[in-house]
Amino acid sequence: MRATDILKAIQKLSPAEKHRLREYLIDALTASSSTGTVLQEITERKNKSGYHCPDCESEHIVRYGTYSTIVEGEEVEKQRYRCKACKKTFTDLTNTALYRTRRLNKWFKFIECMIEGYSLRKSAELVEGVSHVTLFYWRHKLLASLKQMEISNFEGIVEMDETYFLYSEKGQRKIKDRKPRKRGGSAKKRGISNEQVCVLVARDREKMTFSQTLGMGRLTKEQLDKAIGHKLSSENVLCTDSWRAFKTYATEKGMDIYQFKSDGKVRTKGLYHIQNVNNYHRRLKGWIQRFNGVATKYLNNYLTWFQVLESIQHQRNSVTMKDLMIKGNLIQNMETYDTIRFSSFTT
Repeated sequence: MRATDILKAIQKLSPAEKHRLREYLIDALTASSSTGTVLQEITERKNKSGYHCPDCESEHIVRYGTYSTIVEGEEVEKQRYRCKACKKTFTDLTNTALYRTRRLNKWFKFIECMIEGYSLRKSAELVEGVSHVTLFYWRHKLLASLKQMEISNFEGIVEMDETYFLYSEKGQRKIKDRKPRKRGGSAKKRGISNEQVCVLVARDREKMTFSQTLGMGRLTKEQLDKAIGHKLSSENVLCTDSWRAFKTYATEKGMDIYQFKSDGKVRTKGLYHIQNVNNYHRRLKGWIQRFNGVATKYLNNYLTWFQVLESIQHQRNSVTMKDLMIKGNLIQNMETYDTIRFSSFTT
């Protein structure tokens, strides 16, 4: 069929059919053109300080030819390298989230679904040709990389508070010691207990954010120091709730601290308050409700996911999607389908 025949056929389409065709062409052409650009930028950023073997870290690397992969009709050429020390070959995508991915041009649509916070099944409907099971592994490989990104040290006033999620073994076929719960369920005991997973969130006034699971039940001083102590100094001023572990930690480190009780009678003391971190808790829990419970062993990944969305202000555009795809593939990622599936929650 000639181009003129195609144009005549398009003119005969209804407005709704033209709209669907337009959306399809935009998605297809954007994904196709962006894939090559992103792969090139990943290569440039990874190798800007020289080549390193991902297996033995040797710098004695030589080019070892190229090879091409066909991704749904699109030919993508990759450079292969060889380490002169360990004799192993690798590419720029070895040990990254994109390693051995056969549908590279589907990743932009997938990341768009991630930014929107869609479920796996809805994402599978939009990312055509990829099952929801494959998207599950794509999601956690990407988040496992982003989770390794190091945040800067906190500056000035740091708001810090813990929140709690019910321990969950969602997806586990054989649960011991209790009956399975439906859609998240509820705890047997009132208040905070060892059924609850403690999540610490810390934020300075520049919106530098730390969020991580620390263990079961109440926060301890040792957990706090291990998780975030290296990001704080005596120059920081802490704003926390009234839990004694915060006070003990601040006293030992020689830090000023302002504490606020949960009754809400005194919410601010001049510049000092914990309203920013409490609002972050509210947004986090509201966002995570859409998943009807999250397996605790994957909770840190979801915390990273929400933290990334907050940093880009939930904006879905070509810049944010490209940036996420690049950042998620600059960090070495050794996760496989088995390590993701059989992972466990450790305190």
